[in-house]
Amino acid sequence: MGNLSVPRTRLVGRADELASVEDLLFRRSRLVTLTGVAGVGKTRLALAAAEALRTRFRDGVWLVELSPLTDGALLAHVIAEALPLADQTTRPVIDVVAEYLAGREALLVLDTCEHLADACALAAEALLRAAPGLRILATSRCRLGLTAEEALTVEPLPMPMPGNETATGPADALTLLTERAAEAVPGFTLTDANRPDLVRLCRDLDGLPLAIELAAARLREMSLPELVARLDDRLAVLGDSDEVVYDADPPRHQALRTAIGWSHELCTPAERLLWARLSVFAGSFDAEGVRQVCADDRLAPDALPGLLCGLVEKSIVTWLPAVTGERYRMLDTIREYGGQWLRAVGEEVTLRRRHRDHCLLLARRAEDAWLGPDQYAWHERTTAEHDNLRAALEFCLEEPAGRTATELAWTLWFFWHCCGFTREGAHYLERALAHDVEPSLPRARALWASSLLLATLGDADAAERDALECAAVGDLLGDEETIGRARSTAAFALVIRGETEQAGVLSRDLFDGHRCQARLTHPTLAAGLFIAHGYTRQGRFGSAVAVLEHLRADCERHGEKWMRAYADYLLARTELVRGDHEAARRHSLAALEVKRRLNDRLGTAMCLDVIAAAAVAAGHAERGARLLGLAQQQWNTLGQPQLGLPEWVAEREKCERDARGAIGPGAYEAAYDEGRALAWDTGIAYALGH
Repeated sequence: MGNLSVPRTRLVGRADELASVEDLLFRRSRLVTLTGVAGVGKTRLALAAAEALRTRFRDGVWLVELSPLTDGALLAHVIAEALPLADQTTRPVIDVVAEYLAGREALLVLDTCEHLADACALAAEALLRAAPGLRILATSRCRLGLTAEEALTVEPLPMPMPGNETATGPADALTLLTERAAEAVPGFTLTDANRPDLVRLCRDLDGLPLAIELAAARLREMSLPELVARLDDRLAVLGDSDEVVYDADPPRHQALRTAIGWSHELCTPAERLLWARLSVFAGSFDAEGVRQVCADDRLAPDALPGLLCGLVEKSIVTWLPAVTGERYRMLDTIREYGGQWLRAVGEEVTLRRRHRDHCLLLARRAEDAWLGPDQYAWHERTTAEHDNLRAALEFCLEEPAGRTATELAWTLWFFWHCCGFTREGAHYLERALAHDVEPSLPRARALWASSLLLATLGDADAAERDALECAAVGDLLGDEETIGRARSTAAFALVIRGETEQAGVLSRDLFDGHRCQARLTHPTLAAGLFIAHGYTRQGRFGSAVAVLEHLRADCERHGEKWMRAYADYLLARTELVRGDHEAARRHSLAALEVKRRLNDRLGTAMCLDVIAAAAVAAGHAERGARLLGLAQQQWNTLGQPQLGLPEWVAEREKCERDARGAIGPGAYEAAYDEGRALAWDTGIAYALGH
């Protein structure tokens, strides 16, 4: 279990450090922080240690990448996302994570903590207190500052002793340089002839892995003797410089500055400018993003592919194959250097605005296409851009004026609501609405989105409050669409309260108007779901099925999947109440497949409850008990089980009683516990019958 990926290259050396990490984690402290200067290899060592210790942790090893995150308030959300847990609860997210980890034996790797050290310390303290089987391995340029913390300083790689250039003892820096040189120049090997130059290069770079890797990439363009001579020249120049860029000891400052600065000098002017501009991206980015953000009269769009390829060849940018197509990334230290140059050339604000505009355009395109045939593709695309969307929102919220934060936050409603980021979306919408208080169409849309998310979290009162203000702004602006949106989420709040008859009345006009629309909208589709739910409660099963089949057909005609899955889900519930457990199973499995693909954890938990009930009704009580346990994994992390709807809670409790009665309390509890302990992906495959 876990989310570690296989590194592209092997770890060179670090045997002693790996042994120390294991010793510290299991004999000294459950919190170990790897500290050290930029470029010394803290992350690579942490990943290797985590992989080596994987079998010691029954419930997995989980990597949490923190470098793209700037808002410490979202730290718990990012940890939950990595585990992965649902982001759909009104409880403090750190409490949900702590409860999830409480009975588990897991290793959490918090990578790049220095810019969020206080938040990381608080989170680590809370999680370790709640979860005796948890251990945390952190990487940071400084300690987190907890009493129970053990710190291990990661030193540069060992090098041959001065005056011993021809000796053949262990020297991991030399091994790393030789291996990376062979990647740059196929056929390159360590020989007696080139050994002195390689040793000198390692010592000039102080054994820093990042510096060595950058230098090795230069061998594509020049011979080894040339490389050494050029590096010596640069060191001589830097030796007289007072420039300090990184928090590290001065000699290691110089080695890393030398390698990065020298790589910068060897780039063409256009490559240097692109390097600086790429620093505005958080996490990874794609070629379209590079074109939208970085191209202008100084960097022509048709020149960018070649320039980007040049930066990849020079090891400035890393190429990442991905489901959504090719993506790229820069190491944190490389990005920091680019950011310094971007500020130096006076382009930082301009480029951050371009990045913001690119993210807003992306969000608009995705929102416009969401209820259509490309839903899966847009889910994958926006998920891949999550770090960039966060960065753009943070920049918008830094600006003293303007409504871009409000517009971006509401335009992403589909991502927050449909793809498992409800609580984070509510966080950004709350901040944006506090930032932009004047009545306007963007504010009205943001109030609608906020009301939608709050209702999903089970907070009917807050959802109603925002729906009422949304309606008031709609009246002020004379905007009927806004008023319709407000009515939709007001109806949702009524459903959460169990007032389904009133919700149906409020939804009727919206749903009737849907028949005249050329395109699907969330409010009108949701209105149909609320009406059908009310019919089912009233025992009007035929009417409920008619509405849901109509909705389902409309969604299929447009290629829409997310709302169609909710129609399938309600059809399954209706068929279950009518006694057709096979139809209930069929519809709920169809819904589950979609909810799984879109990371809709709320929808997934709801579907699992119905699949479990259908299994019990069909005489498969042990399977049903196991599925109930699996569903409970998610309900523990969601706002309210079964959305707090009394009839759904009652149906779940009946299912539990029936299963327990069919196989006996002991067998029921054993199967239920098995389901709760299943790895999430394994459990979903089991539910789908794979």
